[in-house]
Amino acid sequence: MSSYYGVFVLLLLFLLLLGRKQKALAAVHHMQKRKKETLSMEELAKRFLDKECIIYTLTSNGGDLQGTIKEVSQGGMLIVDAQGQQQAVNLEYVTRIREFPRNKKGKKKSLVLD
Repeated sequence: MSSYYGVFVLLLLFLLLLGRKQKALAAVHHMQKRKKETLSMEELAKRFLDKECIIYTLTSNGGDLQGTIKEVSQGGMLIVDAQGQQQAVNLEYVTRIREFPRNKKGKKKSLVLD
């Protein structure tokens, strides 16, 4: 009877170790996928360097930031707003970047509707 318990315990340990290995592999795969997404957003954000933009994020107040993108590097970007304050934004949380809309005369629109 005790041999059945021994076999059962060994089988249970084997399954637990196998499950942990699969979770670890899934976590590595997820991180590699996120890194590719971050790199593509980094390349896209570089197109907006030195332009006044609206940056939509997941976590910022109101969901958007306004300012000029000054620098984009390794998963983050530096934004300078109208008052001259600098902000660093993690590109993993950026969902959309949009150049600030202008009217026919080149002036910034006072009302932006999305």
